[in-house]
Amino acid sequence: MYSLEHQQYLKNIKRHKFFIRFTQILIIVLLIAIWQLAADFELINTFIASSPKEILKTIVSLYSDGSLFHHIGVTLYEVIFSFVVGTVIGILIATLLWRFKFLAKVLDPYLTVLNSLPKVSLGPIIIILAGAGTGSIILMALFISVIITIINVHQAFMNADPNKIRLMQSFKATKSQIFFKLILPSNFSNIISACKVGIGLVFIGVIMGEFLVSKAGVGYLIMYGSQIFNLNLVMTGIILLAIMASLMYYLILFIEKRLSK
Repeated sequence: MYSLEHQQYLKNIKRHKFFIRFTQILIIVLLIAIWQLAADFELINTFIASSPKEILKTIVSLYSDGSLFHHIGVTLYEVIFSFVVGTVIGILIATLLWRFKFLAKVLDPYLTVLNSLPKVSLGPIIIILAGAGTGSIILMALFISVIITIINVHQAFMNADPNKIRLMQSFKATKSQIFFKLILPSNFSNIISACKVGIGLVFIGVIMGEFLVSKAGVGYLIMYGSQIFNLNLVMTGIILLAIMASLMYYLILFIEKRLSK
């Protein structure tokens, strides 16, 4: 049994977390209410800014014609596939760079240049390489997310405690043992942080790809809405993206908590 002081401490932590969640939800509700009131009293141009009611009507319309979950599903598939593949590739390459210091020094300027390069400029080349379809969208997302994942994870690996590494080396530990027993476990939180950054970059890459070549997806809805000057559809797509990105972010947090245990 916990002591009374410890029980009170746990209650205070739960109460603090509850107020944080409550405040977050309250901010969203207030923003939506202010947005709708500004639209009702014509304080904003609803043709440009739309309104929560119009967005809700657009969502209902998309659901009624059966296209809502199709577009969401297409984008989610592209995001999840790109995120998983990009994260695995990023961690594997970061591991190789940690293992082979010479290779890391050789590739360092190239990684920096590729990370600085506007990826949308590669759009025409990507379309030629992968075709005007899902492959191009996934490739665009990988180009955007993999480089930063490699850089962040490799930097985390290089910042591991050198004293612990020397201690393991003094016990004749191999490179593999040092990596799996020290480097990888000690950088769990850094890898999760890289995943949090990566999921946002994957969304950017997928939407950029859908702008260029897609015939379905949330990015396609936004592009199509802008072409026909249906700003309600554009804002609906943006809201759907915000919801999807939030769900993916909290999914990563949930996985982090489960793995931490």
